[in-house]
Amino acid sequence: MLRVFKERLTESHLQELDSRWKLLLKELNNRFDSDLDVESVIFLIGLQELGKGFRKYTKDQKLELMHIGICTLLEPLGFYEFKGKDEDGYPHWELIEELPPLSSSQQKAMMISCILDYFGETVIAPE
Repeated sequence: MLRVFKERLTESHLQELDSRWKLLLKELNNRFDSDLDVESVIFLIGLQELGKGFRKYTKDQKLELMHIGICTLLEPLGFYEFKGKDEDGYPHWELIEELPPLSSSQQKAMMISCILDYFGETVIAPE
């Protein structure tokens, strides 16, 4: 799956990703009255997947929420497998395949692509 993703990192694909990403960020920024970036969207996905709502979280809990978001996003690519929730309701995954080395721009493009897939077309439909 990652090989296919790397092959799709053409200039036109990156431009399409950027365009769709900007539409999603516009929607999310309006919804949350904030200036979000990739990391903050991953945090929001982790928060959504945990299902406990927004409240004060410790630094370690925020890192765990980021981990939840990352695992959620990379599961469809086959890197993680969902194993279930613990007694506190925290989801857990098993690492199935190590991520290969990627440049920072490839990492960002992959995460943006996964985020766009997570939210789907309805959230980022052009006006």
